[in-house]
Amino acid sequence: MFAKLNHVAIVSENYAQLCKFYEAMFGMTTSAKTRPTRAVTVRDGYVGLNINPRRAGRPAGFDHFGIQVEDTETAFDRMRKHYPKVQWLKRPSNRPFAGITTHDPDGNVFDISQKDMTNRTDVYVENNGAFNARHIDHFAMRTMNPEAMAEFYARIFEFAPTNKKEGDPNYYLSDGHVTLVIMPWQIADYAGTGIITCGMDHIGFKVESVDACKEDIARIAADNPRLAPAPVGTGAEGAALEKLFERSCPFGQHRLADSDGVLIDIHDA
Repeated sequence: MFAKLNHVAIVSENYAQLCKFYEAMFGMTTSAKTRPTRAVTVRDGYVGLNINPRRAGRPAGFDHFGIQVEDTETAFDRMRKHYPKVQWLKRPSNRPFAGITTHDPDGNVFDISQKDMTNRTDVYVENNGAFNARHIDHFAMRTMNPEAMAEFYARIFEFAPTNKKEGDPNYYLSDGHVTLVIMPWQIADYAGTGIITCGMDHIGFKVESVDACKEDIARIAADNPRLAPAPVGTGAEGAALEKLFERSCPFGQHRLADSDGVLIDIHDA
């Protein structure tokens, strides 16, 4: 396997609290070597979830994702050849998850790391591929040119197309464990609700039982209201957004948001 979809990142004003949400709801675990003054990272055995504190000028929400490759130079050579306008930037050595940050031709930002990069620490070393019972199995972005972006990720990173059915506007690319869902962005989809710009859309979890997970979510929210999921379908605008969410991703059986508003869907194993 040339590449793995091995991290996702959220920006939050309540990053420490959000860490507890993912620990409590989905059994994710932190590293003993996490950086509590800078960010918190949790893991599910395969994917690391970075929760970064929000800084001025940076919006909160599901921010980007990361790809681990066998050889970064091979990826760069492919981008130079096929996508000469794509650029990349080396990241500071204190980031244990991102050696280089780059973007696709539509401007969606993602990180690239290599297994033997010296700055890979924390959960990115501790993840051993043994999934938790509840784990991230897909995440989604919305983009203006989904077919072209699917071609980009397949060509550069060798992700395999999967799950696409006739008439489905989405594209699905898998590393064998996690699926990147590339969805079309059209402004008309937001009739009746607030307009969300192109970019990262939601995180999807596979769970041992949707009913059991829903029961745990209700119990944890009752025990600690600060960990309660943010409402998705409230009011007319919320209902319109929830309907868009439901019809956009075929994986989800139940939809919610984390305690800071990031959209999540869950489905049975």
